[in-house]
Amino acid sequence: MKYIVWMLAFLLAGCTSAPKNIDPVTQFQLERYLGTWYEIVRQDHAFEEGLSEVTATYTQREDGGVGVLNRGYSVEEKDWREAKGRAYFVDSSDVGHLKVSFFGPFYGAYVIFELDKKDYQYAMISGPSREFFWLMSRTPTMPVDIQKRLLAKAEALGFQMDKLVYVKHTGQYK
Repeated sequence: MKYIVWMLAFLLAGCTSAPKNIDPVTQFQLERYLGTWYEIVRQDHAFEEGLSEVTATYTQREDGGVGVLNRGYSVEEKDWREAKGRAYFVDSSDVGHLKVSFFGPFYGAYVIFELDKKDYQYAMISGPSREFFWLMSRTPTMPVDIQKRLLAKAEALGFQMDKLVYVKHTGQYK
């Protein structure tokens, strides 16, 4: 229940616009983005607090939107937590700027501001403010040199590095 309340608070407080000077990627191709992504680093929030093994899986919806399934394992509760949502492009489908909802008509920004356009192997995402940041990868680990380069860019853009959580992916919880 706490998870749902915090997710709702995030969405109610959020908006669908990108933070100032955070530009969504262009030439975005949704079909290449679909599938499972692993959370490598995040700014921690109550709705993800204590979670490891965090993934986000994106699927095409019949209405043209994107289905979202976020999953993470709580070692403390010894159980998986899931949040199902939906996302839609804010403007054009070739711009990595979507609005996402996990509860009713309330949407928050989902801004892909860095993307490996060659192979779609990593992405950096912002929410409606610099209080929300995720570094995602197609694999549970990421080469250290790429991770350092991406985090340096995030820091230069004003994301707070002292609030980062490095997500554990052990694969031991099924």
